[in-house]
Amino acid sequence: MDSRYNLPIAPNLVWTSDITYLRTDEGWLYLAIVLDLFNREMVGWSLKPRMTADIVTDALTMAWFRKKPAAGLMYHSDRVANMPAKHFRESSRNTA
Repeated sequence: MDSRYNLPIAPNLVWTSDITYLRTDEGWLYLAIVLDLFNREMVGWSLKPRMTADIVTDALTMAWFRKKPAAGLMYHSDRVANMPAKHFRESSRNTA
C-alpha cells in the first residue's frame, strides 16, 4: 500500500480501558489495561489481587508516563461501579 499522499491523517486521540480477572494457582488476579485504539497497543496496565479503584488509575498513570500523549487525548472507560468518578477525576488531575 502506497501511503504517500497529501490527504490529512487523523490524529491518534483515543485510549480505552477495561478490567478482567485471571485465575491463577494462587487465586484470582485482576488486570486493568489501557488500550490505544489507533494501533491496539496496550499502553498501560496494572495487576492486583483485589479490584480496587486504584487498579484503573495505576494503569492510566503508567500509560500517561510511558506515552506522554498530546493534548486532546480522549479516554473512554465503561462505568465501573467500584470506581467512583470523583476518585478518578482527582487522580487524573494529579497526573496531568
